Amino acid sequence: QVQLVESGGGLVQPGGSLRLSCAASGSISSINRMGWYRQAPGKERGLVASITRGHNTNYADSVKGRFTISRDNAKNTVYLQMNSLKPEDTAVYYCNADALLRASFVYKDYWGQGTQVTVSS
Repeated sequence: QVQLVESGGGLVQPGGSLRLSCAASGSISSINRMGWYRQAPGKERGLVASITRGHNTNYADSVKGRFTISRDNAKNTVYLQMNSLKPEDTAVYYCNADALLRASFVYKDYWGQGTQVTVSS
């Protein structure tokens, strides 16, 4: 199996910054796409940003120009740098990885446990 462990969430004032990290571990052969999703109370979980193994990125319109996703393939780790945070960015942020286990031939989706980000004065 694959374990995804997120860190870096917390409380920040509007206009502030946070950096989320997510490290994948387990019997991993390869990780294709990694991404960050978020879910606010009463809303569905939605994509924030994603990045391929080749570092091609995709962002939700609401975070373009403020958030930056990056990854370290050697460490199986993905990061989300969040700047100019707004109250509407408040949500639980989940890490996602499309991973291939050793002795497997199929990529599967894995999720972290989530980390709370609260933007408030």
